[in-house]
Amino acid sequence: MADKNKLKTVRLERRKRHIRNSLMGSSEGPRLSVFRSDKHIYAQLIDDYTGKTLAAVSSTLADVRGELKNGGNVKAAKLVGKAIADRAKAAGINKVAFDRGGRTYHGRVKALADAAREGGLKF
Repeated sequence: MADKNKLKTVRLERRKRHIRNSLMGSSEGPRLSVFRSDKHIYAQLIDDYTGKTLAAVSSTLADVRGELKNGGNVKAAKLVGKAIADRAKAAGINKVAFDRGGRTYHGRVKALADAAREGGLKF
């Protein structure tokens, strides 16, 4: 069983590298990086040229999470997407490059992206 999980991890890392080779975030259009764990979802706006994170939101933050019991579902992903869009607007960012982190554009990743688009981000 452990070998199966190791192979899945290797394939995920390969997909991440392939995606990151084609995406670069700048200060005008940073990379919106999404990380999905079993219990939570995280989003960051990253300027790859300077190596700095411009804004970050996760489902672990109390102001984002609110009354949610679980941070690893679609509802939490929508709240994180809306929050990252709000923080991007506050930083003066409208356009981003979406980095799905090697994951399928489906479920929580798609919910976060849709909520960020509704919040005013363009990608």
